[in-house]
Amino acid sequence: MPPLVRPPAPTNTGVDDRVSEPLAFPTETLVAEQEIGPTGRPMPVFHDPKPVTEHGPARVISMCNQKGGVGKTTTTINLGASLAEFGRKVLLVDFDPQGSLSVGLGLNPHEMDLTIYNLLMQRDVELDEVVVPSGTPGMDLLPSNIDLAAAEVQLVHEVAREQTLQRVLKPALAKYDVILIDCQPSLGLLTVNALTASDGVIIPLECEYFALRGVALLKNTIDKVKERLNPDLVVEGILGTMFDGRTLHSREVMERLVQAWGDKVFHTVIRRTVKFSDATVAGEPITSYAATSTGADHYRQLAREVAERCLDA
Repeated sequence: MPPLVRPPAPTNTGVDDRVSEPLAFPTETLVAEQEIGPTGRPMPVFHDPKPVTEHGPARVISMCNQKGGVGKTTTTINLGASLAEFGRKVLLVDFDPQGSLSVGLGLNPHEMDLTIYNLLMQRDVELDEVVVPSGTPGMDLLPSNIDLAAAEVQLVHEVAREQTLQRVLKPALAKYDVILIDCQPSLGLLTVNALTASDGVIIPLECEYFALRGVALLKNTIDKVKERLNPDLVVEGILGTMFDGRTLHSREVMERLVQAWGDKVFHTVIRRTVKFSDATVAGEPITSYAATSTGADHYRQLAREVAERCLDA
């Protein structure tokens, strides 16, 4: 075996070879600066909403997208429940003749004595007669069923037909902090009513190519309502739903969404999970059905972001 040879001593190269001191930045700062959210932007920290000592006036927000199956009803239920957890008094408005919001909260559409249809079409029906508890503390519901489909035809002959929903919701403004309207998947008269009654719009968008294509048409409708009926209407944000970061397609759609809408895209993204379907079958929000699930965490984070953008600003 050859003898061990000591390596030669290093020569003086003029460079300071001493070990440099670590950078004097807190570890938390470094982590926060490096954390990139699913939208490809740095993820800010959203704090719990400020507590409220009294309720009202409510901010009215429509969940709107003419494409079905993008998460409007799921977002309405779970965002409302999350805001209620943070002490906000919430009213959910089922403005879809399919009645999915009502069914998703455990109501039988065939056993409803009064629905939002009666509130819209019968002058002798009061708001308090129609509102029912949702089963979640701090959150109430204006239910709906297939009867609402007739309202779209009947409202055509009414004076100021686009302001009908705004008129019937007026007594609720002083009682609630947030009113969330679940719109039907179309751009018809019911949706125009919802946009006219709203202060803002949240657009849930499935992270899929065909859903992305329809946003331009929805933007045109929102612009027309803003120009002709509701000049104060704003787009609160675009919410990416059913996101799967493992697929290139979802990541590309999210990238294009941020390119088109910029800061209007919520930092919070709702990922796919079977717990949403299970909670719907159980007739309750995911925040109570699976309180520690990732889906519940995402909607609580969305509630913090919505509160910071829209409610406490």
